[in-house]
Amino acid sequence: MDVDFSIELGRDDPVLDFPWTDKAGKVAYVDLKRRPELMARVEEAGKYPELGEFLRTVNSARSMVETAKCDAWATMELSAEEEIYDAAHKFASYVDLVFSNIDVRLSLSAHEQLARRLVELLRRTPETPSSAEVCVRRCYFGEEGGVREGFYCTLYVSGYGNDESSARQNWAVGLKLVGNAIVQLSAGTFCFIVITAQGAPPRRPEPPQRGKRW
Repeated sequence: MDVDFSIELGRDDPVLDFPWTDKAGKVAYVDLKRRPELMARVEEAGKYPELGEFLRTVNSARSMVETAKCDAWATMELSAEEEIYDAAHKFASYVDLVFSNIDVRLSLSAHEQLARRLVELLRRTPETPSSAEVCVRRCYFGEEGGVREGFYCTLYVSGYGNDESSARQNWAVGLKLVGNAIVQLSAGTFCFIVITAQGAPPRRPEPPQRGKRW
């Protein structure tokens, strides 16, 4: 899987207001992490079941991040860099991710580390006609006391094929790989590093004793 990441903190780069509402007030942020039953409000999840499955995975208790925004689309407009796939069609999506830990949302190093580790993990996956890009960007978190400046990640996943159907299938494979990688990172050492990004050095939990249940 072709994968890369970038840090986009320039004046003209995209930013996110969290939580968000569109200017017309018709569409707004849905907290799928704490209210998974609200998935029906996310139109894209109903239109593209593969995206809905990804949203459920990334917003599950097993994941250290949660989603803020998403969209998916089919296109026949491919860039020069995408010619390596020898494809006529592309199916793509983006998902904006924020850390569930409020303090870690303010740490640039934690976001950069997440992007790097995700890229490293995905590069070990089997070669597929799909790609992913993680963009670290600036986020403005609205709170009762005002607005705090932090960061978020935009995750782009694309699949390529000779027709829309095959491109969508390869996109779905890419989404699955990325979702599994996020859960895997959340369960590993990286999770302890991130959680303590604003505090003391990480302390690993005691190993479970025989006969005890977690």
